[in-house]
Amino acid sequence: MESPTLAHWVGDVESFADHRWQREPAVFTPQAPAPPFGLDALDAAFDGGLLRTPYLEMVRSDKITVPAGAFTTPRVVNGVTYEGFADRAKVLARLRAGATLLLRCVDQWHRPTGELVARLSEELDRRVEAFFFVTPAGAQGLAVHRDDADVFVLQSAGRKTWYVHDAPAAPDWSLGELPDDEHSPQRLRHVLEPGEVLYVPRGFAHRAVGAGGLSAHLSLTVRDLSLDDLRTALAGRLAEGLDLPARPLGQAAIADACATLIGHARTRLDALEPGDLLRAARAARPSSAQPAVPTAPGGPAEPAARRDSVTGTAPETFAGAARAWHDGGPGVGRGGPGPVGRTWRRLRDAARAAD
Repeated sequence: MESPTLAHWVGDVESFADHRWQREPAVFTPQAPAPPFGLDALDAAFDGGLLRTPYLEMVRSDKITVPAGAFTTPRVVNGVTYEGFADRAKVLARLRAGATLLLRCVDQWHRPTGELVARLSEELDRRVEAFFFVTPAGAQGLAVHRDDADVFVLQSAGRKTWYVHDAPAAPDWSLGELPDDEHSPQRLRHVLEPGEVLYVPRGFAHRAVGAGGLSAHLSLTVRDLSLDDLRTALAGRLAEGLDLPARPLGQAAIADACATLIGHARTRLDALEPGDLLRAARAARPSSAQPAVPTAPGGPAEPAARRDSVTGTAPETFAGAARAWHDGGPGVGRGGPGPVGRTWRRLRDAARAAD
């Protein structure tokens, strides 16, 4: 397991892989940069005015539902009312009342977080997502629950007490909130301070309670494969190289297609190894290794040096297009007619000469 990004948090990656990864929760105090998203970035997102549901919600662990209207406000655009825009005053009021603010998929709209997620996803060969939590002291946003992901918690402000319980006792375990009488053995209890990193293995039950100040942390969830992922990959591998009509016509043709499909699948299955199936399933899952070029809702961002996964070239930007038009490139700008205009003139002149 080679992971420069992970090494910033856990130190010796090989030791972490051998003794902690998907086995044991742990807390680290790294000499690493602060998380890319914190309370300042949160303020910038609100200042930008574009943050809205479903990217934010407010939650409580005491079965009280916080309706979207309690922390968002509608806006009228071109005479049409749109719901769900983040309202900072309402959010702060709900925080003071004990609710937790949850921002979803931060990597999709905050470029520095997207770049971090992309690096970690590429290094671990797994899909990664980023979530941001803000919790007041004494409050708990989520009840004790299990996630279908390994989680790295990067504490950015305040303090939060984490309780991590044991792994599922049965192989066919359920994710999500656990019963109120859940009493699985506790594996870790720790008050997470700013700058510390908590690792929670996939499936380990956990909860967190604000311990001091306004606690804020960035959660990076590392998704692994499910049985459905393996089934889908298996079906794809067994059908590779098969050339059959998509809609066999008539009962005889359908029966022939059945026989051909079964025979082909048996041949493919005999040559298929578990490692082949694992690689196929990982390759088929959506990845965060090609991040969007997000602009934080708090304001414009510099163009990212992202490359198109097919052509290997950088995508066109609005600023680049504007410069090209200004210099006489595509379109009609101060530099004169673009290629389309020149082509039209050539066609017109050739038609006139033919007359």
